[in-house]
Amino acid sequence: MNDDLVQRIASHPKYQELKAKRSSFGWWLTLAMMIVYYGFIVLVAFNKEFLSQRLGSGVMTVGIPMGFGVIIFTIVITAVYVRRANQEFDELTEAVKKAVLK
Repeated sequence: MNDDLVQRIASHPKYQELKAKRSSFGWWLTLAMMIVYYGFIVLVAFNKEFLSQRLGSGVMTVGIPMGFGVIIFTIVITAVYVRRANQEFDELTEAVKKAVLK
């Protein structure tokens, strides 16, 4: 790739904005996922009694819906990221492309 083009992209204010917003948002989602995932793992490690409590008279325990909740949470935050990427991040990318490649 042309070094001049790379330099123009890297120094463009919209690219700087895109990079900052995407990184910040990514770190917040990562933090949320870590809290949910490792929170569940901590419960598994240190509070087995809570997770093994039965729900009703069947065989389902508290841990099963909580584990399922971790999986659902992962899908939800992925969808949140994709939605924001398709809206805000793609707009910023197009702005950078139009300004730099003209």
